[in-house]
Amino acid sequence: MSIDAGTLQPVGLFTGQHVLAELDGVDAQLLDDEQFLRDTLHSALSRSQATVCQVIAKRFEPQGVTVLALLSESHASLHTYPEEGSIFIDVFTCGNTAQPERAVELLAEALRPGSVNTRTIRRGRDYDPDLS
Repeated sequence: MSIDAGTLQPVGLFTGQHVLAELDGVDAQLLDDEQFLRDTLHSALSRSQATVCQVIAKRFEPQGVTVLALLSESHASLHTYPEEGSIFIDVFTCGNTAQPERAVELLAEALRPGSVNTRTIRRGRDYDPDLS
C-alpha cells in the first residue's frame, strides 16, 4: 500500500469496485458533444471523491465519442453511440475512498436517459483499515 501525497489517502489497495452501466434513450446531441462529455465525466468523478489525473477523448466520424479518465484510483470510460441514443460507462476504482456508483449516478443525471442498467462488481480483497 502507498499513500497519495496530495490527499494523504491510501492508494494501491487490492480492493475495488467496478461499475458497468448502459444508458439508453439519451439525446444524440449530448452523446456527440466531446467537450460536454469530457467536462461531465471529470465533474462526476471529482464529486465522487475520485482523483482525476487526466482526461482524453477521441471523436469519431460521422459520430460518436470515447472519453477516458486516468484516476489515481484506476480509470473510467465513456463510449457513445449517438445513432442509438446509447452509452457504455465503465468506472473502476481501487481502495475505499472513491465512490464509482455515485459517479455513474451523476453521469446519468446529466445525460437524462430513458433507461439505466448498472452492475457493480466487487474486485480484489476487502480492506479493513483497522487491520493496517
